[in-house]
Amino acid sequence: MIDQPAAPVVSATEPDWTRERPTTRWDPSRRFLAALRDMQRTTGRRSIGRKLIVLRYRFWSIVTQADIPPEATIAGGLIMPHPNGIVVFPASVIGPNCLLMQQVTLGVDGRREGAPRLGGHVDVSAGAKIIGPVTIGDHALIGANAVVTKDVEPGAIMVGVPARCIGYRR
Repeated sequence: MIDQPAAPVVSATEPDWTRERPTTRWDPSRRFLAALRDMQRTTGRRSIGRKLIVLRYRFWSIVTQADIPPEATIAGGLIMPHPNGIVVFPASVIGPNCLLMQQVTLGVDGRREGAPRLGGHVDVSAGAKIIGPVTIGDHALIGANAVVTKDVEPGAIMVGVPARCIGYRR
């Protein structure tokens, strides 16, 4: 039996900014992230350069079909391999080195005040919905089409509607 090298450990506290760097000329998700970061950096400024940044942000938002407002708190290292249909409420918090797949929603439920908070290195699979003032622990995995309405422990694997824990990441 051949020993396989261990998978690299992704930090839940230190953002890996290289994950956001465009790797090709046409890399819509990472171009959108760059435009979003520029929008966040220049909030409150008034200049011609700011107007170009807004235009670039809106262009990439349309191309990727992602609705992530600059008001959202997003740590470094976010990856969105297929950004179409991603919706993030402005008060949401996304920790470092997270992964959001297509059709993910981070939103409010209208009954409880507050927005979702994702810890570090949280992977959210396609179609998952995280609704209300819930906290997702570090290294958690949210399965495809899961609907999370309650807090999630660190390292938990959540699936189903409503989401339930089926195990823990190693």
